[in-house]
Amino acid sequence: MRVRDIMTSPVHTVRQNASVESAAELMTARSVTALPVVDADGALVGMVSEGDLLRHQVPADPATGAETVPALDPVDRQTMVVQVMSAYPLATTPRTDVAEVAEVMLQNDVRSLPVLDARTVVGIISRRDILRALVRSDGLLTREVQHRLDEYADGRRRWTATVEGGVATVAGDFDDETERTVVTVLTRTVAGVSAVKLAAPAAS
Repeated sequence: MRVRDIMTSPVHTVRQNASVESAAELMTARSVTALPVVDADGALVGMVSEGDLLRHQVPADPATGAETVPALDPVDRQTMVVQVMSAYPLATTPRTDVAEVAEVMLQNDVRSLPVLDARTVVGIISRRDILRALVRSDGLLTREVQHRLDEYADGRRRWTATVEGGVATVAGDFDDETERTVVTVLTRTVAGVSAVKLAAPAAS
């Protein structure tokens, strides 16, 4: 399974010179916990999370080490994202294996990674995305693959799909190599499918 199969795309980003208040509003409105931070050219320069914003708004009391809750003044509201973000964030690509991404997240204690194509942010992948893909049963995957193939065949059952251990087997006849490629791609894009095998139809 590749990152492109389960990442969230398009992704919401925030400019580095945006206010922390606007970043918090965007996170709340979009129900996300982190945002890639980009510069004026759209290149990734950092990540800002709920934790970053909370640390900015709820600093520790230097005398006791306990957190205090300061009143927000106009200066606080104008603090820019670049001042609180995590710079030089870890990132991944659409073609990276999800298992590698999961290992990086665990080793570095991060909950999400921006997905880059060259320097452009094309998505974001989180621990929740990975877990959601892993818990999908073979039966559920079989039904989803079959539904996509039936839709492509205008409602006809031209191919029969089965999924075992995340590997999808599609049995049936193909008119040409183009059709074989289309069916393979349609099957492979189902989140949770790790590989595709094409097979001849069972003998009657």
